[in-house]
Amino acid sequence: MRKLCTVALVVAAALGSGLAQAQDKQLKSMGITLGSLGNPFFVALAKGAEAKAKQLNPNVKVIALSADYDLNKQFGQIDSFISSGVNMILINAIDAKAIEPAIQRAKKAGIVVVGVDVAAAGADATVQTNNVQAGEIACKYLSDKLGGKGNVIIQNGPQVSAVVDRVNGCKAVLAKSPGIKILSDDQDGKGSREGGMNVMQSHLTRFPQINGVFAINDPQAIGSDLAAKQLNRKGIVITAVDGAPDIEGALKSDTQVQASASQDPWAMAQKAVEIGVGIMNGKKPADPMVLMPSTLITRDNVASYKGWSSPR
Repeated sequence: MRKLCTVALVVAAALGSGLAQAQDKQLKSMGITLGSLGNPFFVALAKGAEAKAKQLNPNVKVIALSADYDLNKQFGQIDSFISSGVNMILINAIDAKAIEPAIQRAKKAGIVVVGVDVAAAGADATVQTNNVQAGEIACKYLSDKLGGKGNVIIQNGPQVSAVVDRVNGCKAVLAKSPGIKILSDDQDGKGSREGGMNVMQSHLTRFPQINGVFAINDPQAIGSDLAAKQLNRKGIVITAVDGAPDIEGALKSDTQVQASASQDPWAMAQKAVEIGVGIMNGKKPADPMVLMPSTLITRDNVASYKGWSSPR
């Protein structure tokens, strides 16, 4: 009798386990809306998300779209995802607060929404680089290279939360060096090489002495270096945030770019998908804001840097 009871309990437990597994919701379709797929960072992010989704379900349908920093366009993309009945949306919000109505519509439709790279009001969770820390380590390197004194430009960008955090982190560090004078901190390089070059040309024309530049991302840093070359201005220490493929080349060649606080879009996207599937199945993260640490890439260690595109 005791053996029969034991067997019955084992069978019941096995059936219960199988039932629980059967009830797990599978990721069948996912929509991704990103700032700009013209930026290799977002391309790597999209690829990382798709790789993780297909690891979980080889038949998953993944749609990655570029919002091109246009809020109305991103609204339309989210509404399209809702209409197509996706299970999850990964969003790189163009405007962290203004996007909330669209996110709420998605959640009302039973779709899990996870922010990536920047905050998004109303999202179930957000996975992003610790951008304050990234700004801190990039500008600590800049300050150290300048010996704690000199004229510095903080080249700003689109006012998404990631950019605001990087600038705040940078300012907090530079404030510890009274010998450093910030000549400008409010010019928008638009997150692009061309934008960075245009802003830098203006600054070089306006200021006869510039010792250092912190650019909010790598494309702007490379654009700044190009502007300095065009105007034959030397002796400028340029740092940034991203760790992009182009910056690897810049750090290995004759440029004035000296360091970049790296992000890991591949790992960030994979973590976002993992968290999103967990939320789909009732497993919410202990903290809805997941911050991934940044590491500094310099001329000294760039040879050992894995880069963005390497699968993790």
